[in-house]
Amino acid sequence: MELAEVTVGAVAHGGHFVARDQGRVIFVRHALPGERVRVALREAAEGDRFWRGDVVEVLESAAARREHFWPVADSLKAYSDGVLPVGGAEFGHIDRSFQRELKQLVLTEQLQRLAGLERVTEVEEVPGESADGLAWRSRTGFAVTPDGRLGMHAHRSHQVVAVQDMPLAVSGIRELSFWDLDFSGLERVEVAAPTSGDGPLVLLAGAKAAANRVAVELPEEVSAAHWDPERSRVSALRGRPWLREEALGREFRVSGDGFWQIHRKAPETLGGAVRGMLEGFLRPGARVADLYAGAGLFSGLLADAVGVTGEVLSVEGSPVTSKDAVRNFDGEPQVLVRPGRVERVLAAAARSGSAGSQLDAVVLDPPRAGAGKNVVRQIVASGPRAVAYVSCDPASFARDVGYFAAAGWQLAELRAFDLYPHTHHLETVALLVPGT
Repeated sequence: MELAEVTVGAVAHGGHFVARDQGRVIFVRHALPGERVRVALREAAEGDRFWRGDVVEVLESAAARREHFWPVADSLKAYSDGVLPVGGAEFGHIDRSFQRELKQLVLTEQLQRLAGLERVTEVEEVPGESADGLAWRSRTGFAVTPDGRLGMHAHRSHQVVAVQDMPLAVSGIRELSFWDLDFSGLERVEVAAPTSGDGPLVLLAGAKAAANRVAVELPEEVSAAHWDPERSRVSALRGRPWLREEALGREFRVSGDGFWQIHRKAPETLGGAVRGMLEGFLRPGARVADLYAGAGLFSGLLADAVGVTGEVLSVEGSPVTSKDAVRNFDGEPQVLVRPGRVERVLAAAARSGSAGSQLDAVVLDPPRAGAGKNVVRQIVASGPRAVAYVSCDPASFARDVGYFAAAGWQLAELRAFDLYPHTHHLETVALLVPGT
């Protein structure tokens, strides 16, 4: 193991901190600004533009450093045990309030660098969040170790580390008591505990015989299904292979391998922010769109606002989740669910003059990669008076805000939420409007 002794600098996007050693940039994880640390260099080929590493010893600690809540994710503890730290809790050694300050710095820097905007926005704590920032994940996934135990991958590694707990998961997942079961023959185990209060659903990817064997051993209240990710097939082994979620005064059916927000309070938090920003732009009879709509969380909000005389174009690229949306809006003719890539659906609408060609408002909630220049151009061409942009990545968000700005639009309002405590991730909701 090659070591470097460095002084840690500023936070960078992606959960890293910037350090330098003899002129070489090193992106360091599990650090804090101002600390003097020893770093295990994990990706450090001589010809690389920059290196990567993990902190293995703290020589001078920062005031915001805390004892990590999860030993297998603690870099100091993991390296002392001869394994890599698992991913998913890279800020677990940092005081909660300082975590939010770091996320604010990253958002501010990305907006300045990629969109040319000087905007400082507080990262808000989610109302009702536990003080320790634990027990918020309603969905979590596990790998399987060679000896058949639940495990998780180390960051940027194929190494699977056995785990006996997942403190970020809600109690409905943590209390399943399946940590010591034999998962041999399986490749992945995905677990979801819905907000409706129904029992959890466990997806078992791998050999069907192994999935059947494990399903029998799971607690009685748990539904189980065999999952084939490559073919997007989920077949029930026990109970139902889908989940019932409740949010914004509605019920949603979500397939076991479909998309739903991870944080148990994310639907209400993000939905409330979107509703507040678009309140002055939605009216009965309006034509609106929900792009990258998933199972229809924001489509439901829009449908309630525009009423039966309005029109909601709900576009989702995943065939599985788009089918969920069709079921969720059965009997609501104002919601037009269109499966397919957003840019293709919008292009077809523009050619035909159908739903989506001219819009009053848009909710835009793309995946981590963002919407991109072409989708932004299409949205602008449809003539909305407002776009509510929901993002889980500050870099792609800032880039897309820059595209809107280049088209003459303004960032009218911005909120940021700490929906992923103990990680570097955050969620933003922005209101974009045409320039005057």
